[in-house]
Amino acid sequence: MPEFVRFPLADGGSVVVEVEPEPGLEHASAPSGVLRKATTTFEHALDEVRAAATAALSRFREMGPDEVELKFGVKLDAQAGAVIARTGLQGQFEVKLKWIREPSTEDEAEEPDPR
Repeated sequence: MPEFVRFPLADGGSVVVEVEPEPGLEHASAPSGVLRKATTTFEHALDEVRAAATAALSRFREMGPDEVELKFGVKLDAQAGAVIARTGLQGQFEVKLKWIREPSTEDEAEEPDPR
């Protein structure tokens, strides 16, 4: 049976998310299908994943590519908040971030004038 978690939003609203049930014994006080409250806000949970994506981006940018694309799944959990999923198929969100390096002034100076 699915489990649901209510994540409060910073502006005072909330979002309900279906999460995978935790394996193991089920407590009689918290049966499946009952709405649980998250231990963090939705935004805070995503901020932690955002920090991980920012760290990965900075590492890949050090390599000097013209284009960097990160793709990962984000899984929500009542206690842990947002975590990077094992595969994109398991995540409730699939996030794709893409950065294209803008030409530097040196690159522009080397290009021939089209006139």
